[in-house]
Amino acid sequence: MVEIDAAGRTTREVNRAIRQRIAESCKEVVLRNPGARHNLAVAILEDAHIRIAGSAGYYCGGLIDGPSIEVEGSAGWGLAESMLSGTVRVHGSAGSGAAAAVRGGTVVIHGDAAARLGVSMKGGIVIVAGNCGYMAGFMAQKGTLIVCGNAGEAFADSMYATVCYVGGEIANLGTDAVIAPIDAGEAQQLEKILSTHLPATLRSTKPAAADFKKVVAGRKLWNFDKREWRTWQEAL
Repeated sequence: MVEIDAAGRTTREVNRAIRQRIAESCKEVVLRNPGARHNLAVAILEDAHIRIAGSAGYYCGGLIDGPSIEVEGSAGWGLAESMLSGTVRVHGSAGSGAAAAVRGGTVVIHGDAAARLGVSMKGGIVIVAGNCGYMAGFMAQKGTLIVCGNAGEAFADSMYATVCYVGGEIANLGTDAVIAPIDAGEAQQLEKILSTHLPATLRSTKPAAADFKKVVAGRKLWNFDKREWRTWQEAL
């Protein structure tokens, strides 16, 4: 393990130091004094564990392919945006646009997520132990989005093949989003995901998997039909 002190360094210098240590075959990197600065640990393409000892700013862990990134505080906007693979875990809360356009991997937020969680996600698993803001899952294509608490307005609006689970209340569903039943196999798989990625103390305070609401696309927007132009007009 190697430690990097971010105090007095620019973000570019910090990221260069992270990449250099990984290139030197160091697979455990601890970043001290992050100062909630933006763009930390972006575009890391190697298998390594990066622990940020504090909070991070905007776009932490964006464009990654392979590493495990752990933020011991909270994170700003655009957490893990466009990640391809790997794991991003935040012990606090995350700002707007967390896990936007992710294609794979796992994003875990122990606190709350602000607006537009998982927009346009194309794969992977996104888990929020707390609540999320409005328009979570907007135009999401694939993958699994899990909110253990409450979800804001326009949840899963204009979604395609992503499957969402909400343990609390949903302010309202977005266009073409519907509630679907959870069968025993799905509940078992959901419980496995939650037990794997949430600490036992945190998981114990959340609803049972069978009590989650499952939200999927109603498929009205999957193919354009001029007879339903009002539905498309609302969505666009």
